[in-house]
Amino acid sequence: LEADEFAGILPLRVAASGGNMLLPQRAKLVLRLAADCVQQGRSLSGQELEIGGSIVRVGDAVERPLVPYPTLHAHLVESGCDEEVFTAGVTEQLREMAIDCKLICGKRLAVAGAKRMIFGYSLVLHDLKPEDSLRIQNVGLGGNRRFGCGIFVPHKAISGL
Repeated sequence: LEADEFAGILPLRVAASGGNMLLPQRAKLVLRLAADCVQQGRSLSGQELEIGGSIVRVGDAVERPLVPYPTLHAHLVESGCDEEVFTAGVTEQLREMAIDCKLICGKRLAVAGAKRMIFGYSLVLHDLKPEDSLRIQNVGLGGNRRFGCGIFVPHKAISGL
């Protein structure tokens, strides 16, 4: 999985409590993997992982194919730039991929990486064609997929913008 540049881990939703993370019992570990890497991902089932100083047992894997949605959201797309430069860069990446859509740049965010802070912006892409939606979900934008960056998931529809 480490060799697949597009493999990613969606962020776990946790609550902070006195410097600790509280992981809900029904939390789901979601991996975004290419079809030929699914079996490797399944090998995590039943294993115990240390996350943030806590032990988490991984349940049974459930494979879900990507579904095209006209609106996608990424919690964080990595960027060390200001919003204007970031938006221009995303627009250029989408143009190079021949993807025609509209975008909404969200707040600047930070995630603690293994050795450094990762900065970027939340991002919504809307008015996507089905084939473009699947392509963005497959390859994402930016780097640091292992920290949940650049991974797009379906979002409620945005119309009239």
